[in-house]
Amino acid sequence: MFESTSRYRGLPTATWTGPDGRTVTYVRRRFPPHPEDLVTVREEAVGAGDRLDAFAARHLGDPEQDWRIADAHRVLRPDDLTAVPGRRLRITLPAGVPGTYAVGEAPG
Repeated sequence: MFESTSRYRGLPTATWTGPDGRTVTYVRRRFPPHPEDLVTVREEAVGAGDRLDAFAARHLGDPEQDWRIADAHRVLRPDDLTAVPGRRLRITLPAGVPGTYAVGEAPG
């Protein structure tokens, strides 16, 4: 249903049956992980005029991975992450992916 890089991949589904008998399948709510549970690969500084999707493209290779950066910082408005140039943002592994690198030790 969802691509392997989607934040919704692996979420459980449920069904709802309407009064007309029609059944609708939907994805249950996604609860973001606790940022402290994510493995930090490195930190990078926000550039002037950066948007989160551009930041994700530069550091994760995919602008649609911006949700991973938002997950790592527990924010309600992801645009707040790039509002201040120079702010350092954590680049983390997705939830559930164990890692052995600490900040400053990751290759590349």
